[in-house]
Formats: sequence, C-alpha cells, structure tokens
Amino acid sequence: MPQTVTLSFFRFAGPIARMWAFAMMGFARRPMARIPDIGFWKLCGSGKGEGFTPRIAPDVFAILATWPDAQTAHERVAATPIYQRYRAESVENWTVFLTPTSARGDWSGEKPFLPQQINSGPLAALTRATIKPGILSRFWARVPDISAMIGTDRNVAFKIGIGEVPMLHQVTFSIWPSQAAMDAFARTGPHAQAIKAVRQEGWFKEELYARFVVQSDIGTWGGTSPLANLTRSELDPA
Repeated sequence: MPQTVTLSFFRFAGPIARMWAFAMMGFARRPMARIPDIGFWKLCGSGKGEGFTPRIAPDVFAILATWPDAQTAHERVAATPIYQRYRAESVENWTVFLTPTSARGDWSGEKPFLPQQINSGPLAALTRATIKPGILSRFWARVPDISAMIGTDRNVAFKIGIGEVPMLHQVTFSIWPSQAAMDAFARTGPHAQAIKAVRQEGWFKEELYARFVVQSDIGTWGGTSPLANLTRSELDPA
C-alpha cells in the first residue's frame, strides 16, 4: 500500500489556547511517539506570510506525520487522543492527506517520504530547509519578493509557512491544480533567482524537496476546504 502523509493545521483563539498550543510543542512529543503505526512526524509552529517567514503567527500550529496507508492515516488522525485534544482546543482545524510522488534530500537526517509513481490529480509541494546561521541576513532579504509572488499567483489553492525553529528551520507547503502551474511559479522570477543563489552560495545546511498528489481532506480552513480553490482555479485559469 502507498505511504500516506498527513499535514494537520490547527487555529487557536485567545491567549490561553495559544499558550497551550505553544507548550504542546514540547509536551506532545511523547504521546505522538506512542501512536501506533506512525512513522516520521514533526510538530511545527507557523509564520505570517505566504512561505518562509521570520514572523511568528501565534495562533496556527501544525502536525506532519507519515503512515503506512490511507486507511491507517484516517483512523489515527480521527481517533488518536492527541489529535482529538488538538481539535478540542482549537477553533478550526484542517487535515490534508497526501501521497508522495518525489522526494530529494533529508529532514533531520532522515528520508521520510516514500515516493509512488502517481501523476494525476492536484499536487502539493513541500520544501524544508535548515538555514546556515552565517547567511541569515542574505536569505531573509530574498523572502519578501518570493512571498509576494506566491501570494498573488491565482493558481495556488493553499500556501503556508511552518517550521520547527524560527528563522533556522523552515518549511513551505503549497497546493496547486497541476504540474504546469507549479512549475511556472518555481522556474520564474524571485523564486528561480533564490534557487540559483541557494546552489551557488550554499545557503542550506540541510534541505528537502518533496511533491505529492492530494488524496483528500477533512475539516475546514478559513471556513471552507482549501481544496475548493482547485476547482475555481481549473475552471477559471485566465
């Protein structure tokens, strides 16, 4: 059975709930490690903006996890106490279920995703990087242009920046209607220039680039499913 990856987002309202979510970045590690069938997993905070960002968003947190198959993923996300607690404490939550189709690089010294040969359906892209401390100023000087570019791209159905450690360990995640739309963004403008600089100047101590086919989702984000934006993008591409 193909590996399934879940990325769950939780929005918290008010200082008490937000403090709880921040504390769970440490306290949730033990219950996460004890979930049956879970593989690689990470607890993440989020940033303000459309991708890599140094500004912390105190109300949004995320859980990434890998599972042996889709049925197990759905069952564990629905019934595991730690996921249930996160949903109970949050005012909104959304989980997207993904099948990895390509992966290059490492995350904390591991290769977490097991790609499958699937080339149809909406796509998601995930980039994770550990930024070298010595180039932080140069790296963050590039980010505003990239964030502005992806924020105005009408094809992107969902985008967010999350991370394990502010400034240093960063993740971007986005969903697109097609490979062509994703490639058009990645290979032009500030994003393409940043990729060139990464290669020439060696910005990252560790990096991972992965793509996925979107299986399904549960919950809402901003009052609706972000996957609804895919239909609008495909029907009105101009």
